[in-house]
Amino acid sequence: MSGSLDVFLARRWEDLVTLTLHHLAVVALSLAIATILGVLVGLLVWDKNVPRTAALTAAGIAITIPSLALLALLSPLLGLGWAPTVVSLVFYSLLPIVRNTVVGLREVPAHLIESARGMGMTPTKTLLAIQLPLAWPVIVTGIRVAAQLTVGIAAIAAYVAGPGLGLYIFKGLSSLGSVNALNFTLTGTVCVVLLALLIDGAFVLIARYSTSRGLRV
Repeated sequence: MSGSLDVFLARRWEDLVTLTLHHLAVVALSLAIATILGVLVGLLVWDKNVPRTAALTAAGIAITIPSLALLALLSPLLGLGWAPTVVSLVFYSLLPIVRNTVVGLREVPAHLIESARGMGMTPTKTLLAIQLPLAWPVIVTGIRVAAQLTVGIAAIAAYVAGPGLGLYIFKGLSSLGSVNALNFTLTGTVCVVLLALLIDGAFVLIARYSTSRGLRV
């Protein structure tokens, strides 16, 4: 028989807030690193056939590796806690960011680039002033997808003592049959879902207010 959920939450709400903040922190850190790396890789390969194919293929293969297996491989090298969690989250976040950066840049009409260069703009200035602003809605969509991936995988990182709400989920699963097993698992799972929805909503606003008015659908 499970204990009362409202009593469970009343006794553990401070712990739950702390775990939620830790979960959000590790997601934010990992996503920031992945965004920098992913956009940089996309900028380097978007107009080069072989490097572009190699980068997308490598990222695609990487994301097929089971998260538990990757965490198990990283923990002997990096120990437990934040380090293997951040590395694994960055690892899984790269594909949507690299892919969308490449797609966004390749979708910029060629005549706009030619016009910019015809006006004397350097390739770097063309990239920053024309290509990146036009590609941004697609890029931010990739970052948004990566954010959802990291929220879910961060919960699994509790397997290697990673920070966040996964601790409650694993605690509940490892104590099946105990009074609060269901409460731990249900609370951790619901909080992860709510956090994912909150982050997704934040990215909707980011995309809206960081995109030029003329490009908004």
